[in-house]
Amino acid sequence: MTNQALESVVRAHYELFMRTADRLAKPFDELGLTNATAQALWLIDPDEPAPSMKTLAGRMHCNAPNLSFVVNQLIDHGLVERGADPTDRRVRVAVLTERGREVRERVVRLTLDQTPFADCEPEEIARLAEILWRVLDRTD
Repeated sequence: MTNQALESVVRAHYELFMRTADRLAKPFDELGLTNATAQALWLIDPDEPAPSMKTLAGRMHCNAPNLSFVVNQLIDHGLVERGADPTDRRVRVAVLTERGREVRERVVRLTLDQTPFADCEPEEIARLAEILWRVLDRTD
C-alpha cells in the first residue's frame, strides 16, 4: 500500500468519525450526554456482567481520573450507579440503572440511525466490519 492510499484511508476514517459526532451532538445534548458519556453508556452492555472501572477505562482508552469524571456525570443523570463486584467486593463496577438501560438503547439506536454507514449495502457493511475487526485484532 502506498503512503497516499494509507493517508486516504486515515483521512476518510477521521472524516466519518467527525461527521458521525456532528450528527449526534444535538440528540446527545438533548439526552444530557456528551460524546464521552454516550460512549461510556454504550460500553456498559446490560447483557453482560457490570464492568469494573478498570475494564471500562480500558474500553474507553482513558485513565482512571477521566473515567471517574465521565461516570460521575452518568451518576448525576441517574443512568449509572457504582456497585461492588459480586466476586470481589473490593472492585467497583458501573451498573446501569433502569433509566440508564433505556437511554443506552436510545444512544445505540440514534448512533446506528445517524452513522454515514447506515446507507451502505449489507454486503458492504459485512466486508467493512471484517476489515475493521481484522485491523483491530492486529493492534492488540
